[in-house]
Amino acid sequence: MIRRHILGFGLLAGLLLSGAALPVQAQAADPQNTLVMDLSYGRVVIAMRPDLAPKTVARIKELARKGFYDGLVFHRVIRGFMAQTGDPTGTGAGGSGQKLKAEFSAEPHRRGTVSMARTNDPDSADSQFFICFAEAPHLNGKYTVWGQVISGMEHVDRIKKGAPGSGAVEDPDKIIRLRLAADVK
Repeated sequence: MIRRHILGFGLLAGLLLSGAALPVQAQAADPQNTLVMDLSYGRVVIAMRPDLAPKTVARIKELARKGFYDGLVFHRVIRGFMAQTGDPTGTGAGGSGQKLKAEFSAEPHRRGTVSMARTNDPDSADSQFFICFAEAPHLNGKYTVWGQVISGMEHVDRIKKGAPGSGAVEDPDKIIRLRLAADVK
């Protein structure tokens, strides 16, 4: 299963790098491990990595199936670094109420990497996650990487940026809808 996922991810990445425009279902090497996130700017497709973070991926799937992320804002967005979402309070202090044990890996934080936000406690991740705008090697091995944007990064790039330093966003952009590709009709 893991080998098939990695091979499918590699094939999919190769097709995307070649510039091939594919429908969402064709992009999803494994629709059960692919998220479709609709923003006002367009659709973002995220390949989840259960081979790196199985418990985190399982929790993200559970929350996505419940519609937890629908309407949540990107409350912290730092130009050239990352866009963070997943807090139902929109303040950066909230979550789903279920802490996750860290699943750190050697997977690097690069453009399009999706990783869990947390406090100083490595086991404090909950529902908040961030998408990297660029390479962020200082995060490597310190945050749980659980996905990679495989399509629609140009839409992530358009998310409204926050204040320099804090990244706090006034009138922030929202996730319209986030679902598993297998559940998108």
